[in-house]
Amino acid sequence: MNAIEEARERANQLGLKAVGKEVYIFPLAKIVKPEVVSIGDHVIIDDYVLFMGGRESTLGSYIHIASFTSVSGGGVLEAENFTTISSGCRILTGTDDFHGEALTGPTVPEEYRKLTRTFVKLEKHSILGANVVVLPGVTIGEGAAVGAGSLVLADLEPWTINVGVPAKPVKKRPSDSILEMERKLLEGA
Repeated sequence: MNAIEEARERANQLGLKAVGKEVYIFPLAKIVKPEVVSIGDHVIIDDYVLFMGGRESTLGSYIHIASFTSVSGGGVLEAENFTTISSGCRILTGTDDFHGEALTGPTVPEEYRKLTRTFVKLEKHSILGANVVVLPGVTIGEGAAVGAGSLVLADLEPWTINVGVPAKPVKKRPSDSILEMERKLLEGA
């Protein structure tokens, strides 16, 4: 059995809540709480991805999560169709409060911590460049692209290109050709 066949077989053996067709999860990817993770069709999760399922995680179809990415925080992740998450991204769906009103860290009992567990939503056709960090409570709008090394602290408008720390829009991203290609692909599927 080659690596692609192994990755496809692994996707069907992990105990995911739901798994579509043509899903490839490579052997060195780690999915914690697979029972709360739903995955659509045509999805690849590379080696060295750490995916903490949190309360619930939903990945649509035609999604790639590249190596050295982590999803953590105990909240909800929703990644819609045609989402790209490049190498080294950090997606945080929850966090400790660092304002000094509570203790922090997973080894401290919850009654001494102040936790915020929320969500991150990646709308369809959104792209996270290499080493992007997305903090809890953020929606990346449809077709929004985030440049490498950016920090996303707030919602990003649809069909914009965003860069920096914090990420800010620098120009519009054209949608017509992308949406037309999506239409053609889905009609032929």
